[in-house]
Parts: sequence; structure tokens; C-alpha cells
Amino acid sequence: MTQISVLAFQFRGLLVPKNLGWTVQVAGMKNFLPPPTFDHIILPEKRRLNFCDKVPPLPVHTKAPKSFKRIELMRGPELIHNELIHKQYGIVALCGGRLRFGHFEMMRMTVGRKMDQKNMFAIWRVDPPWQPLTRKGQGKRMGGGKGSIDHYVTPVKAGRVILEVCGKCEFKETLHFLREVAEKLPFRAKAVSYEMMEAEKAENEQLAEANMNPYTAEYLIKNNIGGCHQWISPYDKKWFLKYV
Repeated sequence: MTQISVLAFQFRGLLVPKNLGWTVQVAGMKNFLPPPTFDHIILPEKRRLNFCDKVPPLPVHTKAPKSFKRIELMRGPELIHNELIHKQYGIVALCGGRLRFGHFEMMRMTVGRKMDQKNMFAIWRVDPPWQPLTRKGQGKRMGGGKGSIDHYVTPVKAGRVILEVCGKCEFKETLHFLREVAEKLPFRAKAVSYEMMEAEKAENEQLAEANMNPYTAEYLIKNNIGGCHQWISPYDKKWFLKYV
């Protein structure tokens, strides 16, 4: 075997001899998988995301009620809407936060412009803005009661699915605009597929089973090691330092 053939074998299909400025392609054995089929997917008539109202509709002659901050609506994990309904692709929140009307418009317009509407469709997995937040005018003195409603938001917990993109497509076709939307959200989020979520769950279960260190965060907090109950948050006693 000559030196040129050895170089071609090492570089897996590309022949790059030394001290030469040209490249020669070399044929080899290839094993391409067949493309996936999407015959079982039925596309709906309305394939774009619906428009969300900036202010929730109220009955006639009804004054808009005010609300507390309700920080607990953003704390902890999402226990219900944490799975992909169509088992394809979507955006998942990694921590708690609030979505405003501008964020809904950003997601609706970005996904609507960049997805292939002939083969894809998108659905919301969060409610339109419904929680009122109040604010007083700048330079106003303290007192005088609760301020007027400034805007409405939608609280989101960690693990909540924000939206889903489905259809006759692969994850690579949707990754570029899903990642763009996830990076513009006011909290940490990521674009995921159903296979990625299942693999992450299996990996977490495997790490928990293979862990040989008995002194986990759950063990330390439950047994009050070092008197940690005196300084940790009451939420740490519930979620064991996972959702801070």
C-alpha cells in the first residue's frame, strides 16, 4: 500500500497528500438510512399560531379585577403541561418567568414567517395574558391605594411547554427558528424534540440509580445535616435545591 492510499484511508474518503494543494475524492462504502415517512400525520386547516389578545375579554359593564403578584405561579416544576402532545418538536422553559403580549407577538410572527406552512403547523401550549400587574405613575408619592393595571402577563414554570411545531418535517428543519424564538424569551428556554426529552428523562433516571454517594441534597435536607433548616428556603425543603 502506497503512502497516498494510506492517507486516503485515514481521512475517510478524502485524499490529502502532503505538500500538495489539491484534493481528490475517493469512493467508499456508505450506509444511508431511508427518510422517515409522515403518512400518519394529518395537517389541520389553520396552521399558524392564533392571535392572542393583549387584554383578556371581560363581560360588559365589568371592572377589571386586580391581583396580587402571586410569585408561586412561577416557582417549582410544571406538573401538567410538561409533555409534547403531538410528540414532535417544541420549546420548553428551563426556569420560571412571565410572558407579555410582546413575547406572544414575537413568537407568532417568527414562527409564522419561517415555518413551511405547506408541511408544518404550530399550536400554543400556554394561555394568553391573563394575570394583571399594576403600576403607579413615576414620581407619585406612597399611599393612595393599589395602582392601576399596567399590563397582563402569563406566568410560566420550569418545564412548561410554550408551543409546539408539528407536521411532515424533521427536527433539523424547525431547529433554526425554534432556537431563535427560545433565545428571545425573557427566561431560559430551549428547542427540543420528543426524542430529546425522552433521552433526557432516561439519562436522569440512570444517573440517579448509578449514584454511589449517599449524601445527596435530598438526604442532607431531610436529615437537617449541619442545621441547614435554619438558613435554607422553605422551597428548598420541598424541591431540594433543584428550582431556585
